[in-house]
Amino acid sequence: MSRPVALLLLLLAPLQALAVETMRIAMGDSHGEVRVSGRGLSFGPDTEDARFSPLNQEGVIVRRRGSRLELNGAPVMGNAVRFRAGGADSDDAGVPGSSPLRAGDMQVRGDVVVRLYKDGLQLINVIPLEDYLTAVLGSEMPVSFPPEALKAQAVAARTYALQKKLETYGSPFHMGSSVLHQVYGGVNREDPRTRAAVEATRGEVLTYELAPIEAYFHASCGGRTETGQDALQRDLPYLQAVDCPCGRLPASRWSATVSDSELHSALGQSTEGFRVTSRTPTRRVNRVATSGGASLDGAAFRRKLGYTKLKSLEFDVERTSGGWHFNGRGYGHGAGLCQWGAKALADQGLSYRDILLHYYPGTELQQLY
Repeated sequence: MSRPVALLLLLLAPLQALAVETMRIAMGDSHGEVRVSGRGLSFGPDTEDARFSPLNQEGVIVRRRGSRLELNGAPVMGNAVRFRAGGADSDDAGVPGSSPLRAGDMQVRGDVVVRLYKDGLQLINVIPLEDYLTAVLGSEMPVSFPPEALKAQAVAARTYALQKKLETYGSPFHMGSSVLHQVYGGVNREDPRTRAAVEATRGEVLTYELAPIEAYFHASCGGRTETGQDALQRDLPYLQAVDCPCGRLPASRWSATVSDSELHSALGQSTEGFRVTSRTPTRRVNRVATSGGASLDGAAFRRKLGYTKLKSLEFDVERTSGGWHFNGRGYGHGAGLCQWGAKALADQGLSYRDILLHYYPGTELQQLY
């Protein structure tokens, strides 16, 4: 049995008993203390079979004192403590519909773990996967998009999450909550339309050779997606360049102006400019060379100038008085599902299954639970 398949079976083994697949999402770090609050607040150890004790209050301060944790000044055993709202023994504790918790500046469903981390504290949300996806959709895609586009995003996000869980199995957390993984804003990003899309696709994932794929996605490709190799250095058979209708949408166009001083500051060297030296087959910038003699790959160049400044690597640039003017297409790395393209295809009447198989050719849509 291959390792991905064996891990997948191991991943889903607890599901048959608990009927709930969970994710561990890093919410952020705190220097020395954090407030956790919620109705019917209880606490226990950070284990899946933990017994929770009621706190008889709706808020608690967790502090780090050297190498130990304190709850409202009282020491607790272990390097982590887990909180749950709704009561320790209530039927809905820790499952969809349970009372939300607030930890730091986020309100979330599921449980919250506070653990010792480096010189401070780390917050981790242990949340049912389907609840997590409901908030991810509200953070990653406009909720006004057609239902079939939202469903396609739900399947891509579920697949991405499960693949990351397999990849990080046994780690304290599976993913972060920022754009480096999937944007997750907690309860405030939920919407009835995202909940409906998640429920309509419950348990569905994309697989290749029986394992969940690396289901990358982005906002807009500008008319043609990029290969996984050129976009992310991930040479995957299902991340190929495909045509996309988003190129006709105004949302795919952008422009930016960068001054000489901004360019100098971003590149960290004395330079009077740069030039594009190579492009990928989809016309995205592959490498640039500065007048100071440095050579950078396109991804590093975009990162240094800022992702919000250079929204993609498909751009043309011209010299202006005291700066550089960019005209570009697309928003993001360009690999996998194009969100604005998914909207356009849904508007044309395609189902979420058709949309997914267009952007991830060669994959299969499977029902895992």
